[in-house]
Amino acid sequence: MELRTPSLQNGILRGDEAPNNGGSSSLIFLGTGCSSAVPNARCLIQPSDPPCKVCFQSLSTPPERNPNYRCNTSLLIDYCPDGGEHNYILIDVGKTFREQVLRWFVHHKIPRVDSIILTHEHADAVLGLDDIRVVQPYSATNDIDPTPIYLTQFAMDSIALKFPYLIKKKLKEGEEVRRVAQLDWRIIESHCEKPFTSSGLEFVPLPVIHGEDYISLGFLFGCKSKVAYVSDVSRFPASTEYVISKSGAGQLDLLIIDTLYKGGSHNTHLCWNQTLDAVKRICPKRALLIGMTHEFDHHEDNEILAAWSSRWCTLDLFHLRRDPSAASS
Repeated sequence: MELRTPSLQNGILRGDEAPNNGGSSSLIFLGTGCSSAVPNARCLIQPSDPPCKVCFQSLSTPPERNPNYRCNTSLLIDYCPDGGEHNYILIDVGKTFREQVLRWFVHHKIPRVDSIILTHEHADAVLGLDDIRVVQPYSATNDIDPTPIYLTQFAMDSIALKFPYLIKKKLKEGEEVRRVAQLDWRIIESHCEKPFTSSGLEFVPLPVIHGEDYISLGFLFGCKSKVAYVSDVSRFPASTEYVISKSGAGQLDLLIIDTLYKGGSHNTHLCWNQTLDAVKRICPKRALLIGMTHEFDHHEDNEILAAWSSRWCTLDLFHLRRDPSAASS
């Protein structure tokens, strides 16, 4: 994957300025919000006085023109090696996946998903798995090739309880066939030295702390440019930070990183100040923030980040990430 002077085009980060019909790889941000998404429903059904500006914007501005409209965090990698066939790799399948398909798959003419990678097994990362069938070929008897899905054993055990019908392969005698998503479950290890390949692209797992009692995964990928995607993190283990740091294994071209709230701290996520500290330590060429609540205003806070970036001189560009079809930053 090559990112030559990355640009933002309708929520797509591409390797060049051209539309993606000629074979360049791209990153499509299907969602950049927290688990409750933005707008926060509570702000609309139990409005404060004065009302929440970011959430009430959703009542007057359609999502495709509203950079503050954020579905559950999810990334679609359109991997097109050497200008060849497109491979669509989906990271996380949260509660808003069906809406993401209707909005962004249709808008960007994405016909399918070739493989899936899960960061962890929380609701905002897995509760859309039932709807994977809408991006698979139709078969009333489930007679299709299953979509490979990569996850840890811990996530596998949890999902087996949430979606037992997606796991089992054989019907009991007399049991009716019901159409469900067909998935090929593949176990990966939570270790930086245990890479795996999904749809032709190599991924390095990046174990991070997501609350002191829990390990989530980020992923390092990219052939010609190094991209790290870390959506759910409260602390970086030293071994993981080394792999993605300029002072460690080498500078990233792009860091995509969690930031939940603008103020204070949180026990399971980085917030504004902690995220900026992490960016200073890791020192990527470029950084994008995701996982945001309604405390963040896209335009106002990007101006603050631009000023911060110019002071620290560590980044070419530093942006809050928004969902795909909003106007470019």
